[in-house]
Amino acid sequence: MTTTEKKPRRLVIVESPTKARTIVGYLGDGYDVEASVGHIRDLPTPSELPADMKKGPYGKFAVDVDNNFDPYYRIDPGKKKKVTELKRLLKDADELYLATDEDREGEAIAWHLLEVLKPKIPVKRMVFHEITPEAIDRALENTRDIDTSLVDAQETRRILDRLYGYEVSPVLWRKIRAGLSAGRVQSVATRLVVERERERMAFVPADYWDLDIDLGLPDGTNPFAANLTTLDGSRVATGRDFNDKGELKNSSATVVDQVRAESLATELNGSAKDALTVTAVESKPYSRRPAAPFTTSTLQQEAGRKLRMSARQAMRTAQSLYEHGYITYMRTDSSALSGQAIAAARKQVTELYGPEFVPQSPRQYASKQKSAQEAHEAIRPAGDSFRTPAQVSKQLNGDEFRLYDLIWKRTVASQMADAKGKTATIKVSAALADGHEAGFSASGTVITFRGFLAAYEEGQDASRYDTKSGESRLPQVEEGQALSVVKAEADGHTTAPPPRFTEASLVKQLEELGIGRPSTYAATISVIQDRGYVTTRGNALVPSWLAFSVVRLLEEHFTGLVDYAFTADLESELDRIAMGEEDRNDWLAGFYFGDKGQDREGLKAIVDDLGDIDAREVNTVAISEGVNLRVGRYGPYLEVASEKDGEDPKRVSVPDDLAPDELTAAKAAELIESQGDGDRELGVDPETGHTIVAKNGRFGPYVSEVLPEPAEKPKRGAKKPKPRTGSLFKSMDLNSIDLETALKLLSLPRVVGQDEEGTDITAQNGRYGPYLKKGTDSRSLTDEEQIFNITLEEALKIYSEPKQRGGRRAAAPLKELGEDPETKKPVVVKDGRFGPYVTDGETNATLRKDDSVEAVTLERAATLLAEKRAKGPAKKKAPAKKAPAKKTTAAKTTAAKKTTAAKSTAAKKSTTTKSAASKSTGTKTTAARKTTAAKSTASKSTGTKTTAAKKTSTAKPKTP
Repeated sequence: MTTTEKKPRRLVIVESPTKARTIVGYLGDGYDVEASVGHIRDLPTPSELPADMKKGPYGKFAVDVDNNFDPYYRIDPGKKKKVTELKRLLKDADELYLATDEDREGEAIAWHLLEVLKPKIPVKRMVFHEITPEAIDRALENTRDIDTSLVDAQETRRILDRLYGYEVSPVLWRKIRAGLSAGRVQSVATRLVVERERERMAFVPADYWDLDIDLGLPDGTNPFAANLTTLDGSRVATGRDFNDKGELKNSSATVVDQVRAESLATELNGSAKDALTVTAVESKPYSRRPAAPFTTSTLQQEAGRKLRMSARQAMRTAQSLYEHGYITYMRTDSSALSGQAIAAARKQVTELYGPEFVPQSPRQYASKQKSAQEAHEAIRPAGDSFRTPAQVSKQLNGDEFRLYDLIWKRTVASQMADAKGKTATIKVSAALADGHEAGFSASGTVITFRGFLAAYEEGQDASRYDTKSGESRLPQVEEGQALSVVKAEADGHTTAPPPRFTEASLVKQLEELGIGRPSTYAATISVIQDRGYVTTRGNALVPSWLAFSVVRLLEEHFTGLVDYAFTADLESELDRIAMGEEDRNDWLAGFYFGDKGQDREGLKAIVDDLGDIDAREVNTVAISEGVNLRVGRYGPYLEVASEKDGEDPKRVSVPDDLAPDELTAAKAAELIESQGDGDRELGVDPETGHTIVAKNGRFGPYVSEVLPEPAEKPKRGAKKPKPRTGSLFKSMDLNSIDLETALKLLSLPRVVGQDEEGTDITAQNGRYGPYLKKGTDSRSLTDEEQIFNITLEEALKIYSEPKQRGGRRAAAPLKELGEDPETKKPVVVKDGRFGPYVTDGETNATLRKDDSVEAVTLERAATLLAEKRAKGPAKKKAPAKKAPAKKTTAAKTTAAKKTTAAKSTAAKKSTTTKSAASKSTGTKTTAARKTTAAKSTASKSTGTKTTAAKKTSTAKPKTP
């Protein structure tokens, strides 16, 4: 009798459900693939700590700073179900493969899974930087242990950011506004944007003139553009010759004014039209190399320039392409390509463009970063042979296709030949009246072999100065040859202030300064926008006045923490910890408590010795004499000093859409004049005798009544009477509203009539627009004018119809996407009160900032819905108990030791153990020990939920 040998089952854990669904198709029989949905545990907030720990050493940061910076971890409440599911799958498994991303964050997720699941079976770390059958096969054959140095690097950053944020942010709450935050990278990024706006505010424009002139051969043929460069041997000033104060930097340059420019144009169009001679002709070869393949930073920059994508949108789209197997891993500092990728690119260039476009030897690119650690290869199309954009066009949506096309072109172009050509420069002299002389020059580049330009040309950020460059042809001329003026016009210019940062240029600046990690730039930019520090105007990043206050406080009282060099040095020191060259505990102690040997003051000492901070001064920006901008609790306003002693200063609202550099002294005077004393008297209410005024408030224009002073002083504690107020409709104007309309607004809500039961039906205006109200039943109106003119009959008709959710009539879906892969129900996009959302009829998920109705796909919608389901229903606040529950003391267990997966050639495998400093956890085992430091990047989470993806087939099991 023969017995069939039981095939081993292997559990593979990844972070993302999408990644799980892709990988399972490449694995053979006996593999179960499950997603952890990002991190399963993290540092809790102090309020989330167990009761017995809130007053202990972990109470402030969830980190014991006096015990080797030991962190306390807690399983996220929303992930407890997921952990239970993983443990259940683990019981049936013979081997565990941890296949999270290969960067620090992925390594940390794998380590946390190991600590929580505590597997008793062999554990292997499986890494790959692309999701293709070949890459998965190679990863199975080359498993390794968990890299504890990477884990330490991630954890140190996490602890560092917790210390920074929890020490500095409360200072912002007390002195500026509650709910603000400070961070190691976000505060420096905000400072960069604010400093650029300060430069724009201090900028003084200067005017200068030159000529818009075309020259040609004496017969008027072959015209070409030229620049006025000299007058009587002196160089003509351009925008680059002026500083930001509007002053000429070089006194030897000649500034041409309007009168001189118009006189020159007249003379060159007339008497001096044919008085031009070629004085020099220069020609030299032109060669241009292709740009390196994409890193995380350059991908974000180019996606912003060419595709108008935000950094967050670019990274989200890139992650989707990676998880579906179209590109390699998208978080990388390296611009190098593997040998297979170089061969694939060169082959494709030969097939698509011809052998002459392939250079003799492969191009090798080295990373510009001192420590390119996030991954080992640039971002490129996945696979040992690349799919062209045409081959994937039917499988990818708009954003995914555009980004794949960009990545493919950049990768292929990086292995193409140089662009070749020649650059010619012609210098011309014009003889003017009275012995004066004008000099002109013209340059042009002619591309004779396009090389890599046939596939791709890198985008450029906006330039501050006018540049007249590009591919242009110049006529064949010789020195001494006569030329004529075809056209000459005076051309006036005004110097421009430094351009505001865009997301692309801010990412570039952060990388050049060595601040933060490119993989975190998208999150950093999102944070400073979400906090209200920065808004966007087109592509430009505009700082708010709130950001000015925050940056000023940090510059004056936390100078080192927002110093560019200091922050860059922090990054280098954290990299040294990751490479095992720096002791984690010593470094954290030096940062927090100080290091006398390096003359470094610790964060704790800085916070403890802050002294008095003048909150009023921090929140003030001087605009002009007697006029200051104040950042108040409800937003910015102008404060105008009173001319009378003892009289309160006047306050004037500042429009939300007015950028800081636009609030000049002249603009401030205009606002003060337009708002007068703040009130515009409309008349007297005939019923009450009260004066009615129109005002401009923080939330827009409104009308109100002026209540007379009471005859007797009100008793202590008595409530003061409040005046009636009414917001203006969108169709109304503050400067033209009259008394009659104001009284109508003050009379709201208007009683339309009564229903059959005698219940009043009123029409009124609310936060979400005009509506009817009958008891507790509200129904939306279509426009504000209906508040005044809707009849009882019309109101009753509205109430006779079935009530729709939100008080609105059901609208047709904006878009139908298909069937949800988990619930098997149709998914549609709808328009809701808070914007568009996706729904399968049971679960609703609001579209994110970078999701558009047109571009959202079924895959993206399924991810959003899965994330919402994973979070579960919103928790309701538990009612207060009359008697407190009997307290129990949470027992701390001994520290669990950090374990890493160990390789073994023996059939029976076991995991190795790394002894380390104690690390507390919020699970049954409260401390996990670990010695080295951890760097903190923002905790990675892929907020989706999936069940185990199982793949069974007749294929032979793949074994490592």
